[in-house]
Amino acid sequence: MSLCDETRAAAKEIAAHPKVTIIAHIDADGIASESIISQALSRAGIEHATIFVRQLEPMTMHQVPKDDSFKIFCDLGAGQQNLIDEHGLSEEEVLILDHHVSQPVGREYLQVNCLPHGFTRMSAAGVVFLVAMEMDPGNVDLSRLAVIGNVGDMMAREDCRLVGPARDIALQGAGAGHIEIIPRDLNCYGTSTRPLYVCLAYNDDPFIPGITNNVNGALRFLQRLGIEIQTPDKRWLVWEELPPEDKRLVTSGLVQQIISSGERADRLFAESYLFPDEAARTPLRNAQEFATLLNACGRWTRPRVGGAICRGDRGAAYREAEHMLTNHRTVIRELLEYILNTGVRELSHIQFIHVGNRYPDTIVGIGAGMALSRLNIHKPIMVMVEQPEDPTLTKVSMRTTERVVAGGIDLQRALIAASAEVGGAGGGHRIAAGAYIPKESEEYFVNRVNQLIGEQYAPES
Repeated sequence: MSLCDETRAAAKEIAAHPKVTIIAHIDADGIASESIISQALSRAGIEHATIFVRQLEPMTMHQVPKDDSFKIFCDLGAGQQNLIDEHGLSEEEVLILDHHVSQPVGREYLQVNCLPHGFTRMSAAGVVFLVAMEMDPGNVDLSRLAVIGNVGDMMAREDCRLVGPARDIALQGAGAGHIEIIPRDLNCYGTSTRPLYVCLAYNDDPFIPGITNNVNGALRFLQRLGIEIQTPDKRWLVWEELPPEDKRLVTSGLVQQIISSGERADRLFAESYLFPDEAARTPLRNAQEFATLLNACGRWTRPRVGGAICRGDRGAAYREAEHMLTNHRTVIRELLEYILNTGVRELSHIQFIHVGNRYPDTIVGIGAGMALSRLNIHKPIMVMVEQPEDPTLTKVSMRTTERVVAGGIDLQRALIAASAEVGGAGGGHRIAAGAYIPKESEEYFVNRVNQLIGEQYAPES
């Protein structure tokens, strides 16, 4: 079946069930996915409940009810069909909406997955949105959430824009007035909320000599351009507030600075996705920052707060999420400092560090990604952390850069293979992946991943 056939079959199957249980992941993509299908079900008059899980694994399967409800798995399930089967769920009561590598089992569960159709850069939220549109074209307003899920799962990072069906969804939302697409915007995080000099200094894609990781350098750069970066009452301007002529001055200056250092400036520009109905200078204004807000909710075990915001709560839920976002950033900064101060161990093809039980396992991947720009950017970084619920397990997170991925590296493939050898499980994407492994296998696992990454380079050498 084509992807369209799969979404049509899924929508038809959903309509046949009066009661649904949604099982969703806790990251931005999972929260956005849950909110899309939940709102679509509500509009269709279908009773439903939601269960959020950090990972679909033996320890969490007991949360999936064995009742007469139809089970919809969002942003998970494709790679854990064996667990669904072992849990006793039949083909008649399961739908999987996912974008991860599928692990077939004896049962033929109904599934909508973009990956087998060659669409590698669409998240689960995009898949769920396609199903929601089959249920009712009036669900086009949920395209905002699909874009947030896609951007939050880094589907736009490699190409500096959404591509394929994911971009079609963004264009559909823009056509209906729910999304504003800026085709050639500054490729920087925080363009809607951070003072411009902070926005530039925290950006490492691309790396800008004298500005990246250098707040004072970024401030001096902007002062040399002679543009106004503060309002008359001394409030710092954000990128979005700058007039077009000042934006051109900034980007022109950045291009010159990047090229003069011998680097390419093509990644300086990216497509941005804004939400015109949201208040200016808030994280809700920009798809990237909205996704970070949802991630903060999920990483700190409050995914339902993120879901409430996706459904329009701009009161108590949003205030709680802002508090979590502040805490989220504080702890990630502490983790970043710990990684840099402690130092990583470098092997031939990767670098790694074990943070013990000092930080939540839900944020180590973010810290790894941030640390990479200050370490050896040519080697993927691995961060290991103890599992609080089970001290015999270790959580592994890996991150790398677009340039390394372009050289043939696939972190997902390496972690899936290495974790399977030690009785663990892995998954994710080429640029960012994770795994759970037995604690006793850490040393073997690290060396095996290093070997596998080296073999991925081999064809190019």
